[in-house]
Amino acid sequence: MRTCVIIPTYNESRSIADLINQVTKLGLEVIIIDDGSTDDTVKIVTACGVKVLVSLRNMGKGASLIKGYHFALQQGFDEVISMDGDGQHSPDDLLAFIQKARNSQSALIVGNRMGMTKGMPVLRVITNFLMSKFISLVVGQQIPDTQCGFRLIKKELLSKIDLSTSRYETESEVLIKAAHLGFKIESIPVKTIYSGGKSQINFLVDTLRFLRFMILEFTRPSKHA
Repeated sequence: MRTCVIIPTYNESRSIADLINQVTKLGLEVIIIDDGSTDDTVKIVTACGVKVLVSLRNMGKGASLIKGYHFALQQGFDEVISMDGDGQHSPDDLLAFIQKARNSQSALIVGNRMGMTKGMPVLRVITNFLMSKFISLVVGQQIPDTQCGFRLIKKELLSKIDLSTSRYETESEVLIKAAHLGFKIESIPVKTIYSGGKSQINFLVDTLRFLRFMILEFTRPSKHA
C-alpha cells in the first residue's frame, strides 16, 4: 500500500520545515499544496526536497485539498493522509492512521480531538461539538469530530467523490458525500497542539459558507431522479 501525506499551506514558513522533517523520517512521501503564500513557505519547502504544488493566488483550503487528492490519484497512491501545515497535528499520530486503515474496511478515517480539548479555544470546542452532532445526524454515522482536518482517505473513495466547494466547508462535504456514496467512516483519537497562533478560520464567514453549502446540497435535484 502506497501512502502519501498532503499538507495544504498558507504562510507557514515558521513551522513547515520541522513538520516535513518529522513526516519524512517516518518514511512517508510528502506533498505540499501551497495556497498562494506571500512569505517564504514555497522557498523553504523546495529546499526540503519534497513535492510542492503551487497556486499563484489564495484559492482556499478546500481547493488545495482537492488539488492534492487529484495529484495523489494520478501518482497511484492507495491512500492519502491530510494534515494541517501549522503544527497543530502531531506526526506521531500518522502511523496510527495507517494501522487503522490496514485493519478496517472503512474508506475514511477521521481524527478525533474531542477527548483532548485542553488548550482548545472554548468557542472551537462548542462549534466542533454542535457541528459534529449535526453532520453525524445528516450522514447517519457517528463522527465525534467532523471538523478535524487530520484524516486518511482511501483511493476507492477519492476516485468516486465529486467535490464542489473550495474553502473550509470542503472537509464537511467529504464526509457527507462519502456517506451518501455508501462508504463507512471511522474515527481515531489524535492529539492537537495549540501554540496560541491565530486561526485562519473566520467563524462568521465560514459558518455562512457551510450553511450555503448545506442548503445547496439538500435542494440539488437527485442524479437518480
